[in-house]
Amino acid sequence: MLSVVQTINTYLSDYILIFLLVAVGLWYSIKTRFVQIRCFKEGFKRTFGGLTLFGKKHESGMSSFQALATAVAAQVGTGNIVGASGAILTGGPGAIFWMWIIAFLGMATIYAEAVLAQETRRKGPDGAILGGPVYYITTAFKGRFGKFLAGFFAIAITLALGFFGCMVQSNSIGSTINNAFGIPTWVVGIVLVVISALIFLGGIKRLASVTEKLVPVMAVIFMLGAVVVLIARIRYVPEAIGLIFKYAFQPQAIIGGSIGYALKQAISQGAKRGLFSNEAGMGSTPHAHAQANVDKPHDQGVVAITGLFIDTFVVLTINALVIITTLYAGGGMLAGGVIPDGINKTNLAQTAFGTIFGSTGGSIFVAVCLFFFAFSTILSWNLFGKINTIYLFGSKSTTVYTIFALVFIFIGTVVSNDLVWELTDMFNQLMVIPNAIALFALTSVVVKSALDARKKSQ
Repeated sequence: MLSVVQTINTYLSDYILIFLLVAVGLWYSIKTRFVQIRCFKEGFKRTFGGLTLFGKKHESGMSSFQALATAVAAQVGTGNIVGASGAILTGGPGAIFWMWIIAFLGMATIYAEAVLAQETRRKGPDGAILGGPVYYITTAFKGRFGKFLAGFFAIAITLALGFFGCMVQSNSIGSTINNAFGIPTWVVGIVLVVISALIFLGGIKRLASVTEKLVPVMAVIFMLGAVVVLIARIRYVPEAIGLIFKYAFQPQAIIGGSIGYALKQAISQGAKRGLFSNEAGMGSTPHAHAQANVDKPHDQGVVAITGLFIDTFVVLTINALVIITTLYAGGGMLAGGVIPDGINKTNLAQTAFGTIFGSTGGSIFVAVCLFFFAFSTILSWNLFGKINTIYLFGSKSTTVYTIFALVFIFIGTVVSNDLVWELTDMFNQLMVIPNAIALFALTSVVVKSALDARKKSQ
């Protein structure tokens, strides 16, 4: 079973998805006349112009910032630490350059997703706002084909994020806290389940209240620690930036092999890790952006662009610079391209921070950051799974869904299974196919939103 799933994942990630998601990003960049550049300033103004960590409660939905915080909570997960580390180890520092390219294109994709989520959202029987890919898929394709694509997506995301994904995140929390503080993983699991249950049962309003505070706090904690490291290694920052650009086009000098093989590794690692770090095109964050109470869909679209910028160009990039300045630049332990025994993508960040904070301090700092990152991801992913469970089985199914989700969260802290990780990746990647098809089909709706806003601003 494990071998079969790994084979499927290899073909999906190396061929189908890279082509599909790059194509969507390039398509919307051209069609919207590079909305990610034209409306970048507008996005920042809308995001931070009236920023507050105590947003007012809404009868249904969220404020624009609360929706962004929920989306960023899903994006800024362990992928920003572990994902960047894996890309650098396998593809060299140059993989970060290709992550930037993918993220730039993804900003147009995520704009489209947010606009479509706003355009097609609806209210449930209890007044709650329901929105996401299943609703714009069935708008794009009427009849049985649309229902099939939407049902396929709903099942894939519920398994990938609501169950298996939360299990993977809780596993990261349990293992890092156990390594840093020696607390048994089952104790971590019980505490995590209790806290999660309190938030899940509080519904959208409680989730919005938590994420609007948690996301800024976790970002500040991580940024402060990273800034300390970069100040200590300030003389190597220019060299680190230079290594990113140098090894983007000459990766064989750091990872070996022929130029063709090395370049393929650098680009594919940057693309794969980048796509699944920022989640543009996957169809996850539209569930959050659909909740925003804004005047027009375009308004939340530009806010979504800001969220992706924060995820990749700020958080992920700073983590990459910490790793490169400490372990590659200045004759670091990985400067020659030889990876010592015991160094892998899961502990690379701990090793990097440990060069300045000490091995224990680095381990504790990364454990705290991973707790915030992974826990916030659990909260958002649970919401996304719940919305799709309602689509599949109706609102009465949410209680059963929540119980199952809590069980998976606890199991994740006490067991680690390669098959679970691979299944998470597989369903994660399968989500992309129906979502991307709908994005292409609804191009005219997105383009109209982007260009109408442009006309009004002139």
